[in-house]
Amino acid sequence: MSESIFGESNRVTEPSEEGTWLSVSDLMAGLMIVFLFISIVLMRDAVIERDTIKELAETYQIERDKIKEIAAAYKDNKVKIYNALVIEFKDDLVTWDAEINRHNLSFNFKSPDVLFDIGKSSLKKEFKLILNDFFPRYLKVIHYFKRSVEEIRIEGHTSSKWGKGVSEDKAYFNNMKLSQGRTRAVLSYIYNIDRIIKEKRWIKNNIAAVGYSSSKLIRLNGMEDSQRSRRVIFRLITNSEAQILKIIGE
Repeated sequence: MSESIFGESNRVTEPSEEGTWLSVSDLMAGLMIVFLFISIVLMRDAVIERDTIKELAETYQIERDKIKEIAAAYKDNKVKIYNALVIEFKDDLVTWDAEINRHNLSFNFKSPDVLFDIGKSSLKKEFKLILNDFFPRYLKVIHYFKRSVEEIRIEGHTSSKWGKGVSEDKAYFNNMKLSQGRTRAVLSYIYNIDRIIKEKRWIKNNIAAVGYSSSKLIRLNGMEDSQRSRRVIFRLITNSEAQILKIIGE
């Protein structure tokens, strides 16, 4: 009796070889399915990532080509503006002691003795006569490029000097006030020239007066050139950057 019980007990507790191999096979099959699923997911993600990178690269190339095209167009436009100014004023530059900078489209009046008395912001008679001739003709040239103009900036620059016994900081702020007063005086004068009455609204919206004090000195052999540092500049600033951003946004 006990043997039969023990024998039955042995049959129940000892698994068969066939059952063992079936379990292992099922496990391996399950693992294979899992690995296959993971592989499919990874392959799908790789394809999506590849397509995304390709799309981004194509978009970048398109935008870069746009910017290059616009930059080339505005560079050409800048050259046209410079050439137009030179053609208009080439016979006056020596007489006025002025120059036109091709890189930043600035018209520089370089002779301080003609512009203002030392330490004063009121325009000298000689400078008023120059502005009477210069500014209407300047606006006439700019008229053909108005769509490209962001701003015309009248800049006032001084030397670093301000009498004896004045500290460097005090001289800087005294010259700041002086340079700002001078550019406001220039803007006020040109604004009231009879020949440009029809352009007053445009002048209000597009011409600014800025004083830089002695922050942008002219140097010769590393030393300050006090004479040339005292100057007035009409600088034309194009809207190329704004146009680039606008087109990218579109």
